[in-house]
Amino acid sequence: MTDPLFILDTTHDDTPLNSDELHTGWNLTLPDAVRRHAAQAMRLGDGDALQLSDGKGLRVRANLLDARQGVAQVVEVGREPRPMTRLALIQALAKTGHDEQAIDMATQIGVDAVIPWQAERSIAKWKEGRSDRKWRQTLASATEQSRRAWMPELGACVSSKQVLAICRRASVHGDLVIVLHQDATTTWGGIEDDVAALAQRCLDDGRERTISVVVGPEGGISDHEIAQFAAAGARVCVLGSSIMRASSAGPVALSLLSRALGRFA
Repeated sequence: MTDPLFILDTTHDDTPLNSDELHTGWNLTLPDAVRRHAAQAMRLGDGDALQLSDGKGLRVRANLLDARQGVAQVVEVGREPRPMTRLALIQALAKTGHDEQAIDMATQIGVDAVIPWQAERSIAKWKEGRSDRKWRQTLASATEQSRRAWMPELGACVSSKQVLAICRRASVHGDLVIVLHQDATTTWGGIEDDVAALAQRCLDDGRERTISVVVGPEGGISDHEIAQFAAAGARVCVLGSSIMRASSAGPVALSLLSRALGRFA
């Protein structure tokens, strides 16, 4: 089994987690929360291997010397680069936790950024200090589950007007915004050529670009929103003939994008 990974909150944890300061053979004392999770939930004992990350590309492989005290010895330190073609999910707020289900699965698939969206038809409301904390916990848990060294960035909650601004900026900077809509006439097959072209431009000029997937709430994206996003340069498409839930549409699109970008190779 792949060694379990733990994300350390470097803004609060006392454990140093810097690739310039860590060396093979160093001993680390794990934060109490990580120590308890490793020992009680993961059932790790002395000699077991684990991974640590700051969620920003750093991956530390270590072995537990003393599981009860939370002391681990560093075996290997590495840093993974960010992908040149980044994937973002602009997820409309949805009731009964469907939005959190979406970002959990999206993280496991490999999304690089998540942006909550208060759409016109969103019934759920964003509550600063509560919603953002739940979303961050979901992203951190899914990052650990999938053994990722990069935790998705969580953006501020945006309005439809701000999503429109994202569409306009994408048109100017060479990014791509894909809006999933059940009544669209463009199918997914018509999108993949654009994705391949964007990825090639990233390789040619060495500049990062972002492909954003926009997913509406349970009631769908309004005609007004769709018209504005399309006029601003977003590609509006339908994912097959089945109507998907707000919790599944984004992850399905991100899976197809990951495959097209060679992430599943």
